[in-house]
Amino acid sequence: MSRFQLLSDAQWSMIADMLPRPTGRKGRPFADARTMVEAIIYRYRTGIAWRDLPEVFGPWQTVWTWHRRMAAEGTWDRVLERLTAAADEAGQIDWTVSVDSTIARAHQHATNISRHTGGWIELHESADPTPDPAPEPAGSRTA
Repeated sequence: MSRFQLLSDAQWSMIADMLPRPTGRKGRPFADARTMVEAIIYRYRTGIAWRDLPEVFGPWQTVWTWHRRMAAEGTWDRVLERLTAAADEAGQIDWTVSVDSTIARAHQHATNISRHTGGWIELHESADPTPDPAPEPAGSRTA
């Protein structure tokens, strides 16, 4: 077990049966599920890159693969549902929602869109500064 114990035994017991188990097939040794979950939690709590995971969790590639597979299979969604239901049943979640209708206007320089003050003509002028000659009206030519 890693020195980073992020889950209590009670928390672990709530989700342990939802995680992958050894299949019994020969090949690489099966990574400890609790260590993998602890590593994933550690990575998200600290905000570090996968490559910066401490070595105590094992190869970062293994942790990343576990996370990716569990996300693709919907395991994390099921874990969230179970934990949310348990917390709601215990009265630990307050479902009251507060909505504020105040408008906070940003300063004009807070946008990432460049501002052109010259108007439409400045934006659409051709590279040639000389204007095109005006066409002559029909029938005004003299021979």
